Amino acid sequence: MINAQGYADAVRPVLDRLVDASADGIGAAADMITTSLRAGGVLQAFGAGHSEAFAAELVARAGGLVPTNRLSLHDLVLHGDAPRDVLADPKLERDPAVAHQLYELAAPQPQDVFVVASQSGINGSVVELAALVTGRGHPLIAVTSVAHTARVAPRHPSGRRLADLADVVLDNGAPYGDALLPLEGGGAVCAVSSVTAALLAQLLTAEVVRRFHQAGEVPPIYLSANVPGGDEHNHALESRYAGRLRRTA
Repeated sequence: MINAQGYADAVRPVLDRLVDASADGIGAAADMITTSLRAGGVLQAFGAGHSEAFAAELVARAGGLVPTNRLSLHDLVLHGDAPRDVLADPKLERDPAVAHQLYELAAPQPQDVFVVASQSGINGSVVELAALVTGRGHPLIAVTSVAHTARVAPRHPSGRRLADLADVVLDNGAPYGDALLPLEGGGAVCAVSSVTAALLAQLLTAEVVRRFHQAGEVPPIYLSANVPGGDEHNHALESRYAGRLRRTA
């Protein structure tokens, strides 16, 4: 049945399966992130389309890691010299050239680790960025739908998918087409990848923090800016990464 309860009933087993199936991958990815942060690195997160929600879940939020930076197609205008109307192209994420601009604008350091999210894992900017960062020696964690990406043809000239390039692949557990509830006349409604991606982001954060604690170290974690002392705490930690963490409205 297509209603709120029907969606809730459908999404619960997806989340349960995700936690069980992703345990090894989360551990490997957390090891990579922890190694990077201990070396003074920053976690660089990118997602295009609705996968931007995953990057936003990892970056600059209360209870999350401070040394994080979000790459976005909007960077081309906000931080680069691209004209504003470039963002009017709904297929911009399919352009491989965009990845090079995003990488240069982020100016990552060699010890930085990248996390790239894409439901389909086939669009040009996503695959090109994955190829670029691995070619530069950065560790790469991919978040994608294994079920979806296996059923669609890559749009990148190389014929590769995001999952083909990553050191660690985290399956977001979403089905082909993303939506969970089938319609009688065909198709489906109520997507799930944003829900599962948010869970993966928090699982990663928890495991990175656990590794800091096991080493007897204090993890660099944000407080809410809306509690007393939050701004002061956060600014002190951000100052360690001056010029490397972009924080925009």
